[in-house]
Amino acid sequence: SCLHIVISYIVIIKEMIVATVTKFKEAPENSMLYMASLQSKGGHVCGGFLISEDFVMTAAHCQVPDNLTRVVLGTHNIKNVDEGKIRYIEKMYKHESYQNVGTGKDIMLLKLSRKAELNNKLQTIPLPRSEIHLGDNTKCYVAGWGFIKTGGGVVNELRVVDVSVINPRVCREMWGGVPDNVICAGGYKTKKGFCQGDSGGPLVCDGTAVGIVSFNWEKNCNYPDKPNVYTDVSKYLPWIKTILKRTKRSE
Repeated sequence: SCLHIVISYIVIIKEMIVATVTKFKEAPENSMLYMASLQSKGGHVCGGFLISEDFVMTAAHCQVPDNLTRVVLGTHNIKNVDEGKIRYIEKMYKHESYQNVGTGKDIMLLKLSRKAELNNKLQTIPLPRSEIHLGDNTKCYVAGWGFIKTGGGVVNELRVVDVSVINPRVCREMWGGVPDNVICAGGYKTKKGFCQGDSGGPLVCDGTAVGIVSFNWEKNCNYPDKPNVYTDVSKYLPWIKTILKRTKRSE
């Protein structure tokens, strides 16, 4: 499955694309209650995931520019939304050193205008507690509402695909270099990965959000010949804690 990021209108390195899930299957309803659809007036733009009652994590490249207005939380079908799961975005905290997906630091936190009500239909997903090092071929999964093939369109029902972690050295060789602090999984030698519209969604390993969908091979989500690349959340834990503490103090 291909999970590809919606980033077609961002000027980025020519051979990269923001991601959607290919070789997908529809996710079971209520199986990923932390998933978030980031939306503009025109509908779905990017994925994200709920990490606390009032913060959603996503990719920095999803801010293009200030087009994001609202977040739909814990839903399966983005055309059939419970009004109680809609939150507006109070503030965006993009990593201050982010320039483009090719230079890394593709991470952003969204402060919600009011807290989400956590229950059996809406939940957060845990982040790593410390820096992690995933073994080669570790099985994880990625989900989103992005394109199911290059040149397609976003889907209404959440899709999911399993992907395997790729050795960092192999990933660097296949790309001719990747940013620091990333995880590579899916794509390369498989028909499983993300596509446009999946950007910002989580790479989930053993119930933990370890990565954020960042970029893949621009020319083809269907048969990616390069690894899919994710921001490594564990490398940004101090930055995340700083933002969360700062906003708590100001409340």
